[in-house]
Amino acid sequence: MGGCTGSPRRLSDSEVLWVSSPQDLSPVPQLETLDPWIRTPGTELLGLCNNFSYVVMLSAAHDILSHQRTPGNQSHVDPDSTPTSHNSSSRFDCNPVSTAAVLLADILPTLVIKLLAPLGLHLLPYSPRVLTSGICAAGSFLLVAFSHSVTISLCGVVLASISSGLGEVTFLSLTAFYPRAVISCWSSGTGGAGLLGALSYLGLTQAGLSPQHTLLSMLGIPALLLASYFLLLTSPGPQDPRGEEDSDPSARQPLINNDSSESKPGSSSPLSLQERWTVFKGLLHYIVPLVLVYFAEYFINQGLFELLFFRNTFLTHAQQYRWYQMLYQAGVFASRSSLRCCRIRHTWILALLQCLNLAFLLVDVWLSFLPSIYLVFLIIVYEGLLGGAAYVNTFHNIAMETSDEHREFAMATACISDTLGISLSGLLALPLHDFLCQLT
Repeated sequence: MGGCTGSPRRLSDSEVLWVSSPQDLSPVPQLETLDPWIRTPGTELLGLCNNFSYVVMLSAAHDILSHQRTPGNQSHVDPDSTPTSHNSSSRFDCNPVSTAAVLLADILPTLVIKLLAPLGLHLLPYSPRVLTSGICAAGSFLLVAFSHSVTISLCGVVLASISSGLGEVTFLSLTAFYPRAVISCWSSGTGGAGLLGALSYLGLTQAGLSPQHTLLSMLGIPALLLASYFLLLTSPGPQDPRGEEDSDPSARQPLINNDSSESKPGSSSPLSLQERWTVFKGLLHYIVPLVLVYFAEYFINQGLFELLFFRNTFLTHAQQYRWYQMLYQAGVFASRSSLRCCRIRHTWILALLQCLNLAFLLVDVWLSFLPSIYLVFLIIVYEGLLGGAAYVNTFHNIAMETSDEHREFAMATACISDTLGISLSGLLALPLHDFLCQLT
């Protein structure tokens, strides 16, 4: 392709389709000199909007499964109802179906997308992928809000999963064309999605809004995702020797250009199967710990949160579950935004600590020795801190240690780690729920 030593330019769909290495793009500035207008509204908003629907569905899991909606009832639960046990023979206040069912609906489509992504998703340009992601996110809110059965609601959760999975693979691959440190901005945005999603669902329902109207109020997020990508995100340009202060603001342009006037880069060739296998083996020492971290934390979130029910508090069961989700996401947000302050190379330490966290809370579910819900609140924040730190440090380490020609493939491959761990936790949490709920 032609040289790009002039002003910053837009990346055409044809280039997005064929570029496989960041070497085919112009030199890019480091994060310290990268224009904050590019860095914050673009990457952080994309991270926030992409994960928002996924988080909201997990926060609404208890509401989705609590009751089938009946004609005239505009929400999945009666917000004024008193907490009653769904299984009177059990010492737990159990739903007929574990919230892990919502987790599986929210993660298995993502797992399929991430498994298939390294095989051929790169053949599809970025813009149709982002458009599909936004449409699925909006459809998930509408379907769950207007459904009259748990089955239809779970179909809406599946749409949220498709949106989140496709978006994550797409945007993490796209970071290959930006400075490596942009991973911190993306991770901070995804952490913000967790906190904002859980907090907004908790706050609106606590204020008296029905779950249906709460979900409908969130339809602006998919629109913001599309606006962030097509209007705010820009292509990195060459470093301006005059520095950031003298750079021309008029050079900021949308990332995607509908024109295809620029030639396709032909200087790079796709990675061979042998190269892909070599890169994958080199990633295992990061992939395995991240799988373990996410297995442990989502086993806690969707397998144990529902069973950590305190009757000696003013919060109902549904409200306790929403608070657990919000506090977990607060911890995730804090640690995903901490890369500039603290970097962890040996991520296996985080995996070990998270597994110990799981064992401790599992014993508490069995023996009920924790006297106060506030102790559980602290443990859940700690759980979120471990999970967020594992995510951001794993992808930062991969970005720093992977060569330019392998980085796009490495990022798309490594992002399967969290999804695989979450899927395994959901599969095991279902029988655990049934077993514990049969205890008297």
